[in-house]
Amino acid sequence: MKHSLQLKLGQHLTLTPQLQQSIRLLQLSTLELNQELEQMLQDNPLLEREDEESAAAAATDAPASANDDRATEAGADHADEPAREAATLDEADWNDYGGAPGEDEDSDFAQGPVSGATLREHLLNQLIVSPLSVRDRILVAALIDDLDESGFLTQPLEDITAALGMEIEELEPEEVETALKHLQNMEPTGVGARNLAECLTLQLRALPPETPARDAAMRLTADHLDLLAARDVGKLKKMLGIDDATLRTARALILSMNPRPGAAFGADETHYVIPDVYVRKVKGMWIASLNAEAMPRLRVNRVYADILARHRESGGHQLATQLQEARWLIKNVQQRFDTILRVSQAIVDRQKHFFEHGEVAMRPLVLREIAEAVDLHESTISRVTTQKYMMTPRGLFELKYFFGSHVATENGGACSSTAIRALIKQLVAAESVRKPLSDGQLAEVLGQQGIVVARRTVAKYRESMQIPPANMRRSL
Repeated sequence: MKHSLQLKLGQHLTLTPQLQQSIRLLQLSTLELNQELEQMLQDNPLLEREDEESAAAAATDAPASANDDRATEAGADHADEPAREAATLDEADWNDYGGAPGEDEDSDFAQGPVSGATLREHLLNQLIVSPLSVRDRILVAALIDDLDESGFLTQPLEDITAALGMEIEELEPEEVETALKHLQNMEPTGVGARNLAECLTLQLRALPPETPARDAAMRLTADHLDLLAARDVGKLKKMLGIDDATLRTARALILSMNPRPGAAFGADETHYVIPDVYVRKVKGMWIASLNAEAMPRLRVNRVYADILARHRESGGHQLATQLQEARWLIKNVQQRFDTILRVSQAIVDRQKHFFEHGEVAMRPLVLREIAEAVDLHESTISRVTTQKYMMTPRGLFELKYFFGSHVATENGGACSSTAIRALIKQLVAAESVRKPLSDGQLAEVLGQQGIVVARRTVAKYRESMQIPPANMRRSL
């Protein structure tokens, strides 16, 4: 076979490193952007923040009088500490802990949960001071290790017994059941339950016997929780032999219980949201402006740049590369915020009725419409509106919140799905608790307002807002 060379012309798209960085920065949230920049500031000596020197100068030039004032204020705060502490002690309900302010430190009243302590730590602290034997403590500790974050056992008691029997000699099922009783007597009340019914029953049992409808509530949670959830009033009254008033009181008592007693323990991870854009009404017009605090102020380090300029011939290839990377980054960060502002203003211009009247005035909006308005690709608009937030007089919203599909109206127009959700929420809030509106009735009411929507669409929107169906909303 004869070999030959052929020349072919073709076109293909190549993403330069600068363009790749620009795309990556555009899709980052503000917090992720700051983390990315911190890493780049550590890796590139030619990059620095503009506010570092000014902040250091401000701290150095702070007048002594300011320090004196702070010291005076601190002294005043310490002077008020006894009064503040006394006020705190007066507000605490000491009777709930079985002690009083005048008792000594050795009084064994039950402490409240330590801030930040996990459920396991809280229960083990109680176990340490309990008068149980070593064997019982081992069994209770094993049960504690099997609890989930809500305080429920994750395995059947038989499986736990079988697993412990391989480690503990001559273990009887009665011992594990006794250990479970010890666990269920700990705080918080309801911990160690095997299901929701048992959890609620444990909490009701801990109430004073004279609590109104306590016995009826215990019977409901123990045997008829499914009927209570289904609002089967007639069957419940017949099976329990109680009247409407007692049933309503028992239901209210059950609803006051905590279905997840262990959820209050442990420090949940806090998610901070920094708004990228503020929206204000200026001279009758809604204007979007960038959040100056969210914009990092970067610049090229002049000292290193001057050294590089003076010794360019002696070989500074690495510094030259880092200088170029620093300039690219500064340009891409500025371009990122310029794009966010352009897209945000385009959204504000099209959703100005939302800022005036709320969700019911939200108009349909798709990515393509904003892309055409700002002359960008739809994928770019998708990146810009993801994890970017807008602070408005009506609250904090992600930019994606302002986009939604449309539903046709009788007059040939279109209504946003967000507006329909808001209308459904208003209708449900104003309905009769005795005769709540079904999905079909909600669709009819919307049809009377000119919004053509099917019953299954109403059900989909209702479920997305976590609104229960009509039979679950009916009052007892």
